[in-house]
Amino acid sequence: MSLKERITEDMKSAMRSGDKERLATIRLILAAIKQKEVDERIQLDDAQVLGAIEKMVKQRRESITQFEAGGRADLVAKENAELVVLTAYQPAQLSEAEIDGLIAAAMSATGAASIKDMGKVVAHVKTAAAGRADMAAVSARVKARLGQAA
Repeated sequence: MSLKERITEDMKSAMRSGDKERLATIRLILAAIKQKEVDERIQLDDAQVLGAIEKMVKQRRESITQFEAGGRADLVAKENAELVVLTAYQPAQLSEAEIDGLIAAAMSATGAASIKDMGKVVAHVKTAAAGRADMAAVSARVKARLGQAA
């Protein structure tokens, strides 16, 4: 069963159980998927669906920080609830050690020696991590490692 089919089945079960918050979030996911399919005139595969979900997770995290700064606890709670549903569809996140291993492998594979090579290393890690790591945190780690190497 593809990820898109799983999300559709989860929507049906949320409708049957009357879980309105979960249903609303799942409908947002399906709307984002459908929008991308219509815009690009393609059928999304699991990797592309994960990319759409990743984008939504990033948006929720940014919104949470903004709402916390604005003192809007009600909106923070709503975004957190959506974030829980969204992250359920993401693969298990990599551990710190696994991320360090990927960075080391990418640095040796690309021959990175200075901060100028950061883009190559991050691109290499991004393909290997494929939605299992926060790329902003990975970029910061790569920058720190390349900064030490220089």
